Amino acid sequence: MTDGRVAQVSTSRGGVPKLPVAGAWVGREGLDGDGHLASPTIHGGPERAVCLYSVEQIARVRADDHPIGGPGALGENLTLEGLDLGALGPGSRLAIGEGGLMLEIASYTSPCQSIAHNFTDRRIARVSPMTELADARRYCRVVSEGPVTQGDEVIVLARMPAVPPEPDRAASPSAPDGADAG
Repeated sequence: MTDGRVAQVSTSRGGVPKLPVAGAWVGREGLDGDGHLASPTIHGGPERAVCLYSVEQIARVRADDHPIGGPGALGENLTLEGLDLGALGPGSRLAIGEGGLMLEIASYTSPCQSIAHNFTDRRIARVSPMTELADARRYCRVVSEGPVTQGDEVIVLARMPAVPPEPDRAASPSAPDGADAG
């Protein structure tokens, strides 16, 4: 049973927005062609290999009068559609497509100033896991490598509830000043 689909696959040689690509290979360190691979102490690495966001989360943020761009604007690699990503917490597992790709949500992603232009008065806290857990981005580790393309089915294999992070865990591990996917 399909829970959702991949609305967009996005990569960038560096910075935001990440731009749409037809598909990519997802390895343990992230998507081929994505610039975060070059800076694993801030972005990427095995615990931050893939950043997820959803069409539904974008719609909620826009409904609060924030001029958020489209998929990829907040630095996410995969923009999903049709599942309640905001209800999924660390430990949740997703099977994506037919090529064996499996991701596990590892953490929530704290926003950084590189995406502030997407928010009225630069209020990036609108997507902070400390204040708006349902609309925070998710970082994933890659359990099983594989390809991903736009339109791939997404199946939630294990659902762990979204619970607020501890205050000292709000920022990405090893990231200076709470820097993250962008």
